[in-house]
Amino acid sequence: MSSKPIHIGIVYFPGMTQLDVTGPFEVLARLPNARVHLLWKRIEPIVSDVGLPLLPTTTFGECPDLDIFCIGGGPGMTSIMGDDEVISFVREKGGSTRYVTSICAGSLVLGSAGLLTGYRSACHWLMRDMLASFGAIAVDQRVVVDRNRISGGGVTAGVDFAFRVAAEVCGEDVAKRLQLFLEYQPEPPFDITVQNAPSELLEKIKSDSQPWLRARQAAVDRAAEKLRSRKPVSA
Repeated sequence: MSSKPIHIGIVYFPGMTQLDVTGPFEVLARLPNARVHLLWKRIEPIVSDVGLPLLPTTTFGECPDLDIFCIGGGPGMTSIMGDDEVISFVREKGGSTRYVTSICAGSLVLGSAGLLTGYRSACHWLMRDMLASFGAIAVDQRVVVDRNRISGGGVTAGVDFAFRVAAEVCGEDVAKRLQLFLEYQPEPPFDITVQNAPSELLEKIKSDSQPWLRARQAAVDRAAEKLRSRKPVSA
């Protein structure tokens, strides 16, 4: 694919968690002949969940055929999962691209569009169980590859995800060069993960997250019911 443009579409939406996709953007935009399209309904600023202004570059209607389709998560997805225009676009454009990808809870949006039925997928650990509502198989891994579906776990997993996508699309040599150039050598200051965190800390985070998790679950339930009323999407 390196001899022709690689068209990459990344969905932007109000209330998104920008690091879900700006981390991958930093890697994927450096692929040979990459053409990145930052997608939304209109070319107008949107604001991330923590207040960062972002500007889409391509409307849904102007989006070309894509090689890579990518979507992240964030509080705003509670609204877009019930937005027929967004879900129809994800279903149509994501369903026709070479690689269908997500980071964090973006996998729930893919699920809403019927694109993860029967596929293994990663998701943020707080919402991983919700994937089952869409017939997806939740996997506790940082990056999951199942045929042409590639998914990353929560937020920062997007960088690991992006190097995996780079290797799939352009080969390991390209991905390794990018990893070295970007000096991706993470050294987290604290040795704490979902796997080794004290149970009381995990429960505290779950408890504090309940208000928005309930809203997210309700959105998932509505989207899953709407999906069940449609014919299955072909893999």
